[in-house]
Amino acid sequence: MITLNSDLGESYGIHSFGHDDELLELIDIANIACGYHAGDPGVMWNTVDAAVSAGIPTGAHPGLPDPIGFGRRAMVLSPREIRDLILYQVGALTGFLASLGGSLNHIKPHGALYGMLATDLEGARALCEVAELYQVPVLGMAGSAHERAAAEREVPFVRELYVDIDYRADGTLAIGQRKEPVSPSQIEARVRSALTSGTIDTVDGGMLSVEFDSICIHSDSRTAVDSARIVRDVRAEIAVE
Repeated sequence: MITLNSDLGESYGIHSFGHDDELLELIDIANIACGYHAGDPGVMWNTVDAAVSAGIPTGAHPGLPDPIGFGRRAMVLSPREIRDLILYQVGALTGFLASLGGSLNHIKPHGALYGMLATDLEGARALCEVAELYQVPVLGMAGSAHERAAAEREVPFVRELYVDIDYRADGTLAIGQRKEPVSPSQIEARVRSALTSGTIDTVDGGMLSVEFDSICIHSDSRTAVDSARIVRDVRAEIAVE
Protein backbone atom coordinates (compact mmCIF):
# COMPACT_ATOMS: atom_id res chain seq x y z
CA MET A 1 0.00 0.00 0.00
CA ILE A 2 1.12 3.57 -0.63
CA THR A 3 1.79 4.96 2.84
CA LEU A 4 1.27 8.47 4.22
CA ASN A 5 4.12 9.99 6.21
CA SER A 6 4.70 13.29 7.99
CA ASP A 7 7.56 15.15 9.68
CA LEU A 8 6.76 15.68 13.35
CA GLY A 9 8.36 17.04 16.52
CA GLU A 10 9.48 20.29 14.93
CA SER A 11 8.82 22.48 17.98
CA TYR A 12 11.14 24.09 20.52
CA GLY A 13 10.45 24.53 24.22
CA ILE A 14 7.32 26.64 24.64
CA HIS A 15 7.14 27.34 20.90
CA SER A 16 4.80 24.87 19.27
CA PHE A 17 4.66 24.25 15.52
CA GLY A 18 2.77 21.78 13.39
CA HIS A 19 -0.31 19.64 13.88
CA ASP A 20 1.30 16.56 15.38
CA ASP A 21 -1.57 15.25 17.52
CA GLU A 22 -4.12 15.39 14.71
CA LEU A 23 -1.72 13.97 12.13
CA LEU A 24 -0.88 10.98 14.31
CA GLU A 25 -4.49 9.91 13.83
CA LEU A 26 -4.12 10.02 10.06
CA ILE A 27 -0.60 9.02 9.01
CA ASP A 28 1.05 5.63 8.61
CA ILE A 29 4.67 6.64 9.32
CA ALA A 30 6.21 9.41 11.47
CA ASN A 31 9.53 11.16 10.87
CA ILE A 32 10.76 12.75 14.11
CA ALA A 33 13.03 15.81 14.20
CA CYS A 34 16.23 15.01 16.09
CA GLY A 35 17.32 18.36 17.53
CA TYR A 36 19.46 19.96 14.83
CA HIS A 37 16.96 21.79 12.61
CA ALA A 38 14.15 21.57 15.17
CA GLY A 39 13.11 19.72 18.29
CA ASP A 40 14.66 19.56 21.75
CA PRO A 41 14.90 16.72 24.29
CA GLY A 42 11.50 17.45 25.80
CA VAL A 43 9.83 17.76 22.42
CA MET A 44 11.50 14.56 21.23
CA TRP A 45 10.31 12.65 24.28
CA ASN A 46 6.74 13.88 23.93
CA THR A 47 6.61 13.24 20.19
CA VAL A 48 8.12 9.77 20.39
CA ASP A 49 5.83 8.91 23.31
CA ALA A 50 2.78 10.00 21.31
CA ALA A 51 3.87 8.13 18.16
CA VAL A 52 4.71 4.91 20.01
CA SER A 53 1.44 5.10 21.97
CA ALA A 54 -0.44 5.51 18.68
CA GLY A 55 1.35 2.50 17.19
CA ILE A 56 2.88 4.57 14.39
CA PRO A 57 6.21 3.30 12.96
CA THR A 58 8.72 5.99 13.84
CA GLY A 59 11.86 7.09 12.02
CA ALA A 60 14.58 9.70 12.39
CA HIS A 61 14.36 13.01 10.52
CA PRO A 62 17.92 14.37 10.83
CA GLY A 63 18.67 17.85 9.51
CA LEU A 64 21.47 20.35 9.20
CA PRO A 65 22.63 22.15 12.38
CA ASP A 66 20.75 25.32 11.51
CA PRO A 67 17.71 25.92 13.75
CA ILE A 68 17.49 29.59 12.75
CA GLY A 69 17.10 28.59 9.11
CA PHE A 70 15.02 25.52 10.02
CA GLY A 71 17.57 23.35 8.22
CA ARG A 72 16.60 24.77 4.84
CA ARG A 73 19.94 26.45 4.04
CA ALA A 74 22.49 24.25 2.30
CA MET A 75 25.94 23.76 3.80
CA VAL A 76 29.25 22.53 2.40
CA LEU A 77 29.98 19.28 4.26
CA SER A 78 32.28 16.33 3.67
CA PRO A 79 30.86 12.80 3.53
CA ARG A 80 32.42 12.16 6.96
CA GLU A 81 30.68 15.22 8.41
CA ILE A 82 27.38 14.15 6.86
CA ARG A 83 27.72 10.65 8.30
CA ASP A 84 28.58 11.95 11.76
CA LEU A 85 25.78 14.52 12.00
CA ILE A 86 23.23 11.91 10.86
CA LEU A 87 24.62 9.27 13.21
CA TYR A 88 24.53 11.71 16.13
CA GLN A 89 20.88 12.57 15.56
CA VAL A 90 19.73 9.02 14.87
CA GLY A 91 21.50 7.90 18.04
CA ALA A 92 19.59 10.51 20.04
CA LEU A 93 16.25 9.40 18.66
CA THR A 94 16.93 5.71 19.23
CA GLY A 95 17.61 6.52 22.87
CA PHE A 96 14.14 7.99 23.26
CA LEU A 97 12.60 5.11 21.30
CA ALA A 98 14.30 2.51 23.50
CA SER A 99 13.13 4.32 26.65
CA LEU A 100 9.54 4.37 25.42
CA GLY A 101 9.30 0.84 24.03
CA GLY A 102 9.73 1.68 20.36
CA SER A 103 12.31 0.91 17.70
CA LEU A 104 13.76 2.82 14.78
CA ASN A 105 11.76 2.23 11.60
CA HIS A 106 13.65 4.33 9.01
CA ILE A 107 15.76 7.40 8.32
CA LYS A 108 14.61 10.36 6.23
CA PRO A 109 16.80 13.48 5.85
CA HIS A 110 15.21 16.88 6.36
CA GLY A 111 15.09 20.02 4.23
CA ALA A 112 18.32 21.19 2.63
CA LEU A 113 20.11 18.00 3.72
CA TYR A 114 17.53 15.99 1.77
CA GLY A 115 18.11 18.15 -1.31
CA MET A 116 21.90 18.09 -0.96
CA LEU A 117 22.03 14.30 -0.75
CA ALA A 118 19.70 13.91 -3.73
CA THR A 119 22.56 15.10 -5.98
CA ASP A 120 25.61 14.15 -3.90
CA LEU A 121 26.31 10.42 -4.25
CA GLU A 122 29.13 10.42 -1.70
CA GLY A 123 26.91 12.22 0.80
CA ALA A 124 24.06 9.81 0.11
CA ARG A 125 26.44 6.93 0.71
CA ALA A 126 27.20 8.43 4.12
CA LEU A 127 23.47 8.48 4.88
CA CYS A 128 23.12 4.86 3.81
CA GLU A 129 26.10 3.89 5.96
CA VAL A 130 24.09 4.94 9.00
CA ALA A 131 20.94 3.19 7.72
CA GLU A 132 22.96 0.03 7.19
CA LEU A 133 24.30 0.25 10.74
CA TYR A 134 20.76 0.38 12.13
CA GLN A 135 19.39 -1.98 9.47
CA VAL A 136 16.53 0.32 8.51
CA PRO A 137 15.25 1.72 5.19
CA VAL A 138 15.91 5.19 3.84
CA LEU A 139 13.08 7.44 2.66
CA GLY A 140 14.14 9.56 -0.29
CA MET A 141 13.61 10.81 -3.81
CA ALA A 142 13.17 8.30 -6.63
CA GLY A 143 15.85 8.33 -9.30
CA SER A 144 18.20 10.46 -7.19
CA ALA A 145 21.52 9.80 -5.47
CA HIS A 146 19.41 8.67 -2.49
CA GLU A 147 18.19 5.68 -4.45
CA ARG A 148 21.52 4.94 -6.17
CA ALA A 149 23.42 4.90 -2.87
CA ALA A 150 20.79 2.70 -1.23
CA ALA A 151 21.01 0.22 -4.11
CA GLU A 152 24.81 0.11 -3.84
CA ARG A 153 24.70 -0.72 -0.13
CA GLU A 154 21.58 -2.90 -0.43
CA VAL A 155 19.67 -0.65 1.95
CA PRO A 156 15.88 -0.85 1.54
CA PHE A 157 14.62 2.30 -0.15
CA VAL A 158 11.19 3.96 0.11
CA ARG A 159 10.46 6.40 -2.73
CA GLU A 160 8.70 9.55 -1.58
CA LEU A 161 6.27 11.89 -3.27
CA TYR A 162 5.50 15.40 -2.00
CA VAL A 163 2.08 16.76 -2.81
CA ASP A 164 2.26 19.95 -0.71
CA ILE A 165 5.46 21.21 -2.40
CA ASP A 166 5.84 22.21 -6.05
CA TYR A 167 8.14 20.28 -8.38
CA ARG A 168 10.28 21.69 -11.17
CA ALA A 169 10.38 20.11 -14.61
CA ASP A 170 13.68 18.36 -13.77
CA GLY A 171 12.09 16.60 -10.81
CA THR A 172 13.68 18.73 -8.10
CA LEU A 173 11.64 20.37 -5.36
CA ALA A 174 10.88 24.09 -5.61
CA ILE A 175 11.35 24.96 -1.95
CA GLY A 176 13.16 27.74 -0.13
CA GLN A 177 13.28 28.72 3.52
CA ARG A 178 9.56 29.42 3.39
CA LYS A 179 7.20 27.07 1.59
CA GLU A 180 4.50 28.63 -0.54
CA PRO A 181 1.11 27.18 0.43
CA VAL A 182 -0.50 24.62 -1.85
CA SER A 183 -4.30 24.60 -1.75
CA PRO A 184 -6.29 21.49 -0.76
CA SER A 185 -7.78 21.41 -4.27
CA GLN A 186 -4.28 21.32 -5.77
CA ILE A 187 -3.28 18.55 -3.40
CA GLU A 188 -6.34 16.49 -4.29
CA ALA A 189 -5.60 16.91 -7.99
CA ARG A 190 -1.96 15.91 -7.51
CA VAL A 191 -2.75 12.85 -5.44
CA ARG A 192 -5.40 11.72 -7.89
CA SER A 193 -3.10 12.27 -10.86
CA ALA A 194 -0.16 10.54 -9.19
CA LEU A 195 -2.20 7.50 -8.19
CA THR A 196 -4.01 7.11 -11.50
CA SER A 197 -1.51 8.21 -14.15
CA GLY A 198 1.84 8.33 -12.34
CA THR A 199 2.25 12.03 -13.13
CA ILE A 200 1.98 15.37 -11.29
CA ASP A 201 1.97 18.99 -12.42
CA THR A 202 5.12 21.14 -12.32
CA VAL A 203 5.64 24.84 -11.68
CA ASP A 204 6.27 25.49 -15.38
CA GLY A 205 2.90 24.05 -16.38
CA GLY A 206 4.18 20.66 -17.52
CA MET A 207 3.70 17.14 -16.20
CA LEU A 208 6.32 15.04 -14.42
CA SER A 209 6.39 11.24 -14.22
CA VAL A 210 6.72 10.03 -10.62
CA GLU A 211 7.39 6.73 -8.90
CA PHE A 212 6.62 6.50 -5.21
CA ASP A 213 5.86 4.23 -2.27
CA SER A 214 4.94 6.92 0.26
CA ILE A 215 3.32 10.37 0.19
CA CYS A 216 4.56 13.09 2.56
CA ILE A 217 2.49 15.85 4.14
CA HIS A 218 4.39 18.53 6.06
CA SER A 219 3.07 19.12 9.56
CA ASP A 220 3.87 22.86 9.55
CA SER A 221 1.47 23.66 6.73
CA ARG A 222 -1.73 25.49 7.75
CA THR A 223 -3.74 22.92 5.82
CA ALA A 224 -1.72 19.87 6.91
CA VAL A 225 -4.60 18.02 8.56
CA ASP A 226 -7.01 18.64 5.69
CA SER A 227 -4.28 17.61 3.25
CA ALA A 228 -3.66 14.35 5.10
CA ARG A 229 -7.38 13.57 5.05
CA ILE A 230 -7.48 14.27 1.31
CA VAL A 231 -4.61 11.86 0.68
CA ARG A 232 -6.32 9.16 2.73
CA ASP A 233 -9.67 9.69 1.05
CA VAL A 234 -8.30 9.63 -2.50
CA ARG A 235 -6.12 6.63 -1.69
CA ALA A 236 -9.13 4.74 -0.31
CA GLU A 237 -11.24 5.72 -3.30
CA ILE A 238 -8.67 4.49 -5.79
CA ALA A 239 -7.73 1.56 -3.51
CA VAL A 240 -4.04 1.51 -4.43
CA GLU A 241 -2.26 -1.65 -3.32
